[in-house]
Amino acid sequence: MERDKHYFAGDHTAKGFYPLYSTNFQELDLILNLTGSSNFVKTAGMKKLAEEWKSKGYGVEWIHCSSNNDLLDGIIFPQLKIGVYDSTCGTIENETASTEINVNESLKTEALEEQKTSILNYHQRINRALQSAHQSFKTGLFIHDDLEEIYINNMDFMKADKVANELINHLFNNSSHAGKTSQIKHRFFGASTPNGVIDYIPNLTDNLDKRYFIKGRAGTGKSTLLKKIAAAAEDLGLDVEIYHCGFDPESLDMIIVRELNFCIFDSTDPHEYFPEKEGDEIIDLYEKIVTSGTDEKYKREISKLTTKYKSYMKKGGTFLKKAKRNKEELDQIYMDAMDSSITEEIFYTMNENVQQQASVLD
Repeated sequence: MERDKHYFAGDHTAKGFYPLYSTNFQELDLILNLTGSSNFVKTAGMKKLAEEWKSKGYGVEWIHCSSNNDLLDGIIFPQLKIGVYDSTCGTIENETASTEINVNESLKTEALEEQKTSILNYHQRINRALQSAHQSFKTGLFIHDDLEEIYINNMDFMKADKVANELINHLFNNSSHAGKTSQIKHRFFGASTPNGVIDYIPNLTDNLDKRYFIKGRAGTGKSTLLKKIAAAAEDLGLDVEIYHCGFDPESLDMIIVRELNFCIFDSTDPHEYFPEKEGDEIIDLYEKIVTSGTDEKYKREISKLTTKYKSYMKKGGTFLKKAKRNKEELDQIYMDAMDSSITEEIFYTMNENVQQQASVLD
């Protein structure tokens, strides 16, 4: 049975809501596009469908919702080449065939008409809370930039280039998949959620032979190093999973090249891990490329900036909680207006599509 994978493909960040869904749905034969109002009904259907096909021996990719830990944005059955997707997350931009399934068909419209004003108010409150979360994260990022500046000013960039080149040579060791086009998938291994920062690093990496834990400080080139490794893998025709930073999505936090059985990731707070099995290795960029004594010399400034930026991250989290609370109350309105017999039909419709796809592949 193929191993299940868990990740995020959209996140509330310092750059606003940042969607990375499209590349994860490439190479599929069919996408089931769930439209309509109730995210809870869509998630219930996806979870039931996932368990149904897991019981038959198929692996599932679980795409979690960053704004509500109890919800899913989508699921993918890689062996069956079929995915299911909540359309409220945004648009998937690829050429995969799509079938729409509208959960609003189970709504009693007269019941919703009575709640029209409440529904509008909930949407406005949710949007305001999410915008406030994004602004808090954005302010935190500005402060974090000042923290990075301390280390950037004390870095040896020639040493950084040397470390990168030596590591790339070591990782790829003349590997080549010439003639093959790389399949690149962009994701988040973690996200700021209403329940705090969550990551799925162990799930995504613990079956790999080699795991490289990058240690360092803000601004010591961890993301730059990962971008160079991703580019080298793509040049060699290797498939790459690129995991973006949930705080600043234009930075990278992890690269996985499963064809060569390795990952390399930013193993610092808030996703700090340490070697625990054979094949795990630390790469300490602070030790290798930063002027010795920098931590001690700027201890007061570093402490002050770290405390300040973390306070804005925490503040952003409180706004995510507020958005979640309002979304759950809004969804209860839709749940109360649902015909339960029709919601069961939604699962059967999805399942029929998967069965048809499975029979084609057989």
